[in-house]
Amino acid sequence: MHVLHVVGARPNFMKAAPVLRGLQELDVRQTLVHTGQHYDANMSDVFFQQLEIPEPDVNLAVGSGSHACQTAQIMMGFEPVVLARKPDVVLVYGDVNSTAAAALVCAKLQIPVGHVEAGLRSADPSMPEEVNRLVTDQLSQLLFTPSLDADANLLREGTSRDRIHFVGNVMIDTLIRLLPRAFEFKKGEHPSRYALMTLHRPSNVDDPEMLRKILNSILAVSSELPVIFPVHPRTRQRIIQFGLSTDGILLSEPISYLEFLALQARATVVLTDSGGIQEETTYLGIPCLTLRPNTERPITIQTGTNVLIGDDMDKLQVELRNILAGRAKKGAIPPLWDGHAGERIARILQKTFSSIKCRYASV
Repeated sequence: MHVLHVVGARPNFMKAAPVLRGLQELDVRQTLVHTGQHYDANMSDVFFQQLEIPEPDVNLAVGSGSHACQTAQIMMGFEPVVLARKPDVVLVYGDVNSTAAAALVCAKLQIPVGHVEAGLRSADPSMPEEVNRLVTDQLSQLLFTPSLDADANLLREGTSRDRIHFVGNVMIDTLIRLLPRAFEFKKGEHPSRYALMTLHRPSNVDDPEMLRKILNSILAVSSELPVIFPVHPRTRQRIIQFGLSTDGILLSEPISYLEFLALQARATVVLTDSGGIQEETTYLGIPCLTLRPNTERPITIQTGTNVLIGDDMDKLQVELRNILAGRAKKGAIPPLWDGHAGERIARILQKTFSSIKCRYASV
């Protein structure tokens, strides 16, 4: 069996790492293709060493662009790679443009696709990621879901049960593996209690009024609870462009995953618009306030520590006050978020393609 993995951004590598490792233990031939959709300076040699994965075999280096342009560039660059490498199955991860582009190429070439993190839905068609999820799941033969709500979404859409495999959360596999190393980072000069914040979604950072409301709400509690804010370059650019005050907020440059994980695990609360961080805080038992009107990860609200804030800054203040008063929402770890999702995917792939080859051999 030859498995080809397609990744487009740093979080995709972190999702792919447990699957790469699981397949390696089964002596499966693998190829890793990076589309270059997102350039990330933190993806140094150390990054790959920490994840214990090889550097990509192929880098398409497509770079940024409009959704249509980027998707087309990935498809044009990926097709000759697939034709040359001849994989038995292509694995795609998450919901970035690379995910949908690779799935479409494979569908045209009749190459089986497995979607890791399948079935997640925000019910918000204005999100490009939601379009990518829907397209990729329709084109994939193997749907590896992280939570039972994802299974329910797929079944409701008419997906046959035999395509759906509930395996757990590969991102949590990586967190569990790297958490001991994260704790090697000392607290340093950080306060004993603090809020940790991330912001990057256009709806929050490109709207000057929305960004101002968020920063003002954070500033209102910063005297009681210091706020650490590793700032995405694009977000920093918008803060400067809109002339917004961040006095009283502890700004920093973007940091590595291990450093961020250490900050998360020790935080009093995390404020974010990131999907992955909603999952990580649920596993860590850290209160999470999500600055979005919806989420494709409702399990983090139903079972975990996540509270959806949307653009309601009054609700944000109430939730922050509850946390400061010791009344934070309690949560539990969802089923199969146990560090073994990658192994389950590897075993399913081995079983699936072994049975296919046996059928061919008997003909």
